[in-house]
Amino acid sequence: MEATALPFLVSIPLLHLLLLSSAAAASCPPRSCQLLDSCSTADDCAAGLYCGSCPASGNVQPACVRALAYQPTAFVKGLPFNRYTWLVTHNSFSIVDEPSYTGVQRVTFYNQEDTVTNQLRNGVRGLMLDMYDFENDIWLCHSFQGQCYNFTAFEPAINTLKEVEEFLTENPLEIVTIIIEDYVRAPKGLTKLFTDAGLVKFWYPISEMPMNGMDWPSVTDMVAKNHRLLIFTSDASKEANEGIAYQWRYMVENESGDPGLVSGSCPNRKESQPLNSRYASLFLQNYFPTIPVQNEACKEHSVGFAEMVDACYRAAGNIMPNFLAVNFYMRSNGGGVFDIQDRINGLALCGCSTITACQAGAPMGVCKNTGSPNRTSTNSGGTYSGYVQLSGSASMLHFSGHLVVKLLIALLISYSL
Repeated sequence: MEATALPFLVSIPLLHLLLLSSAAAASCPPRSCQLLDSCSTADDCAAGLYCGSCPASGNVQPACVRALAYQPTAFVKGLPFNRYTWLVTHNSFSIVDEPSYTGVQRVTFYNQEDTVTNQLRNGVRGLMLDMYDFENDIWLCHSFQGQCYNFTAFEPAINTLKEVEEFLTENPLEIVTIIIEDYVRAPKGLTKLFTDAGLVKFWYPISEMPMNGMDWPSVTDMVAKNHRLLIFTSDASKEANEGIAYQWRYMVENESGDPGLVSGSCPNRKESQPLNSRYASLFLQNYFPTIPVQNEACKEHSVGFAEMVDACYRAAGNIMPNFLAVNFYMRSNGGGVFDIQDRINGLALCGCSTITACQAGAPMGVCKNTGSPNRTSTNSGGTYSGYVQLSGSASMLHFSGHLVVKLLIALLISYSL
């Protein structure tokens, strides 16, 4: 997604940090506290905010932080799909406190805190799902070496896909992208899965996907044709066998995990063409550590994210990412991933410091005054937990990363004997 001569994000204050009050309770009426106002429960905060703290950054006083994305198409309409930047959840299904469907205590990593339905309501528009053959079905699983175990399984994939179907049905102007880490070997398994979930009616046909870096159709055209679900697989054979787009034929991607977080560097994933190749017109930027730590995510999303976007923007030859993939997307010191998305879309689409400053029909760089940076939208998204719930962690997340790895290896070895 190309942008011209942009002064980039690092030159703009990311969060407009304010001095937090030391008062233990909110000083504003219920549901009226604004961004970074002190709070004690989610009910204190205005729509689109939840009450959270970030001890990892030294902010132990709870404050209202953003939990809702602005959809860029609401401000700048009708452009090709690849001109926009969308928020993606990494391992969208790997949810803290998700009940076990196998009857076995789960031993694996977690990456998100709320349901896929809630993620979509809060403005997430891309889901990264790991799919495996398991128990004569296709399951979402967080596992190793292409095999799902009862202690790494989450749920049958159709459950999550039905959430997507319900969201797309209820929101006829929205477009969702699903990126599958694909370990399914059942013949036509994904075809049957998406058919049974009722999603075929939204499917963007592979025959109309642009090649060689060409622009995608406009979001207006995609909505008019009801081509509102983009599906990509990591298995190249599925493109010929099931008509599912092979991911790295249509997008470039940076390295995931810790290698993708090295300051000033943005290497491409080995399966991907170089970021600056112009081989494909979609660009996925991963921004999450190899081992997810729930209580560190607020710091990760508040410090260094803009610099990494800048590094990847330069590595891609001044191309903005179309997808930002993160863990624990709601956690930050204030604006977090939502502010980053707003700034990218604002700079790329209208030359303004945030998408909310864009004006319909105005020349590039002619921006409106968006008022105080700590006022929030009147739009509401999904539901928001109070800071006590969001500050808590599943027991697995209290373990050190090395201990989790050792436990997983031990269990995998015992199952293979």
